[in-house]
Formats: sequence, C-alpha cells, structure tokens
Amino acid sequence: MPKIPNPPERYTPDWLASLDGRTQVAQILRQRQQDLCDDLGGLTQLSYQQRALIDRALFLEFHLQQEEMKLASGAEFDAGRWVQSCNALLGVFKTLGLQRQAKTLPALQQYVKAKQ
Repeated sequence: MPKIPNPPERYTPDWLASLDGRTQVAQILRQRQQDLCDDLGGLTQLSYQQRALIDRALFLEFHLQQEEMKLASGAEFDAGRWVQSCNALLGVFKTLGLQRQAKTLPALQQYVKAKQ
C-alpha cells in the first residue's frame, strides 16, 4: 500500500501507519502518539482498547485542527461538525484518563541484565 502524505478524510484502523513518515504531519502525529502513550504509563502497559482509542483521539484532534484552520482563514467552517468532533475527543480522553500515569520500570537488576 502506498504511503499517503496526510490523514484520510475517514477513519481506518491503519491510518497512522499509512502516513508517509517523511512528512511533517506524520512526524508530529507519531510524536503525539508517543507522548500520549507515555502519559498513560508507556506503550507496553496499554491494552489493545487503549491503543485503539489513542489512534482515534489523534485522528479526531487532527480533524479538529483542520476545521479550526478553516475558521481562521475564512474558509467554510462547519460548527456542528467541530462541536461533534470536540465532544467525541473529550469522551475518548475521559475514557483514557486525564491524569498522567507513572511508567512501570523493570527492576534495576533486570535492566542491567537486559543491557548486557
């Protein structure tokens, strides 16, 4: 499957992996994904459900920003779509949790052994 420069209009489960990693958009979104995973205790601590919600949160956030750029530039802005997306994003964030979670680290002996 060819890599695409920007997120698609409609959500698909593999949308983030389908982005061309050389683009600024892909790099920013992947950094946000990493930041969100880290805030929730690290990727290895997350369930499938949490990872799926993270992808959806990133998708919603991107589309909210696109709508806000339309508003700022005077282009046609759909306030109803923006409100609906904003409410959906809030629901996803509430489900994931709004507080940072401590990352579970291996014991020092396990860490040293793994590095040898």
